[in-house]
Amino acid sequence: MSGIDVEPVDKTSEEEPADDDGAHSIEVTPTDSVADDERETIDVEPSDEPVDGPDYVLYGGKGGVGKTTMAAATALDSARRGTSTLVVSTDPAHSLSDTFETDVPAEPGRIRDDIPLYAAEIDPEAAMEDGQAAFPGAGSEGSLGGGGEAADAGGMGDLGGLGELLGGESPMDALFGGGMPGADEAAAMQLLLEYMDDPRFERVIVDTAPTGHTLRLLKLPELMDSMMGKIIQFRQRIGGMIDGMKGVFGGQEPPEDESDLEDLNELRERIERLRAALQDPSRTDFRIVMVPEEMSVFESKRLRQQLREFEIPVGTVVVNRVMEPLSNVTDDVHGEFLQPNLDDCAFCQRRWDVQQQALAEAQDLFRGTDVRRVPLFADEVRGEGMLEVVAACLR
Repeated sequence: MSGIDVEPVDKTSEEEPADDDGAHSIEVTPTDSVADDERETIDVEPSDEPVDGPDYVLYGGKGGVGKTTMAAATALDSARRGTSTLVVSTDPAHSLSDTFETDVPAEPGRIRDDIPLYAAEIDPEAAMEDGQAAFPGAGSEGSLGGGGEAADAGGMGDLGGLGELLGGESPMDALFGGGMPGADEAAAMQLLLEYMDDPRFERVIVDTAPTGHTLRLLKLPELMDSMMGKIIQFRQRIGGMIDGMKGVFGGQEPPEDESDLEDLNELRERIERLRAALQDPSRTDFRIVMVPEEMSVFESKRLRQQLREFEIPVGTVVVNRVMEPLSNVTDDVHGEFLQPNLDDCAFCQRRWDVQQQALAEAQDLFRGTDVRRVPLFADEVRGEGMLEVVAACLR
């Protein structure tokens, strides 16, 4: 499905009663619920075709539009087709566990025995405490600026002696007056670097945090790369000065230890590989998820513009909760779903008008991208049954 055609619908013929001040009153009439015996079993026709898509799929957008649902559905569909798939959540408000209706670990773990489906909900604070963050705050165990086993083991320690040159302070404290801004995103980025290089996974699906967090996460490679370059240059210049002055005061030449510079260079190279992957449309598909409402459209437009500034292409736009029959979206689902009655339901008609107006405003957002539509379901999307239905809409 490469686009959405917006057609106006007739409004209700009867005028709604107006209050004395001219405003329309709203009357709410409850309807009878649907009995369980009226619901039919829904069968989803699985796809046996191998996954033909990018290695990395990132879902982003305004909070609450359904990114976790889309990521979980995509990962489930990918794993069912035999591709070893990891779905990762970097959103502090974890909901992958709720969506899959199973406990998702903080580190990649297999959550299905019959298909190669792995999942992880990144806990940035725990990662910083464990010393896995790239730039944690001062005093963190194993931090780049603190003590701990990582420093004692000859790791990156205090950024190659930079802490000593700054009076024994943590480099991050000295440079930023405290822990580095966005340290939680730095922790998530560090772990993503590891997961994306993990040979166990042929495909990585990322459920990103809401828009603001996502952009800070995507900006970190550039920031970290810039900092790594400056630190390396600083160390090399200091080393040159020491070489030029050695012997002047009759002192001994300090022992050479290039391991810290090697660590910095290795991290810099990994960051560069990640950035290159994010900017390569053959390897990464950043998918914007939106709902057909004006505020979501505005937020999605801003996100796409900011992604362009990072030279990260958007390959797909997913429009979630569209008030249309499921049969209009996919032929792979057999059965019947409750759907809005646009003929007799005034509320449904009003919401349909709102959605049509929002979709019309989003037309420029759709240009140059694949558009996938996911209907508004009467039931909550939880569990593998409903995730398979959503996956059918995203194929």
